[in-house]
Amino acid sequence: MIGPGVKTAALFAVIIALFVAIGGIVGEFLFGSWLAGLLVAFGLSLVLNLVAYFGSDRLVLWSTHARIVRPEEAPRLARLVDELAPKFGLVAPRLALVPSPTPNAFATGRNERHAVVAATQGILNLLDDRQLRGVLAHELAHVRDRDVLLMTFAATLAGAISYAAQIVFFSTLTGGFGRRSNVNPIVLVVALVTAPIAALLLRLAISRSRELKADEVGATTIQDPEALASALERIDPANVRRPMQLGSPSQASLFIVNPFRGGGFASLFSTHPPTAERIRKLRALGIDHRYRVDVRSPSAGSPAASRS
Repeated sequence: MIGPGVKTAALFAVIIALFVAIGGIVGEFLFGSWLAGLLVAFGLSLVLNLVAYFGSDRLVLWSTHARIVRPEEAPRLARLVDELAPKFGLVAPRLALVPSPTPNAFATGRNERHAVVAATQGILNLLDDRQLRGVLAHELAHVRDRDVLLMTFAATLAGAISYAAQIVFFSTLTGGFGRRSNVNPIVLVVALVTAPIAALLLRLAISRSRELKADEVGATTIQDPEALASALERIDPANVRRPMQLGSPSQASLFIVNPFRGGGFASLFSTHPPTAERIRKLRALGIDHRYRVDVRSPSAGSPAASRS
């Protein structure tokens, strides 16, 4: 079975190859040089995504109305994060609370020093300590593995491909900068139409792969895959019933489950793998029988997990 880490590397290889191919076509069409096309498209995307990268933590906190809190303001959250962070080789990140009844959580920040782990009021109300521990382990796995950096790189490549296609489109309106191109028009049209869509799908596939990776790393680090599996069983239907009203769909990949979801055809463009698949993979890792929790119990929202 191919692990999520290997899958991520393979997807990055494909998106880089796509970037080189479309950049070469654009460069040949506009400048007579494939390298020039790569540099122009990559430069445009890099500038925009660097701005987003360095401001991502402030932007997502602002858009979700999240409030940075002191440990004494969220003692349960602080206790669990303080317990888990050393297991991931991390200093405990800052904590934030999101004033939303939709149960969800996310991690943001470009590195450990700027990391923030945020939880909605809804998830604190819904989950017991064991389930919340599984969710927080998932988020700390994202922080440890620098997933914000990886996704920014993927977004930069995908954006560069899209910008390259747009440059060609608008340049054709002005005569292609006055050059005669040797690029086959059919190849050019096909590249303009398909490359940006393919790049987007690859970026989303990388996001889904990183979610599976964080599931695995978080669950195995705390040696309790059932904690997150049972949490997902409760979180996912709650987000379907009551999607989050705060934040932006462009930030969906940050959350433990997509809070701005669509169904049917839209699932092709999902930032997260199907929840049922995630639960199946987690339970395939094995269950730590030192813990006992009845997720069907009406009181499962209270700290009911116990060591047997």
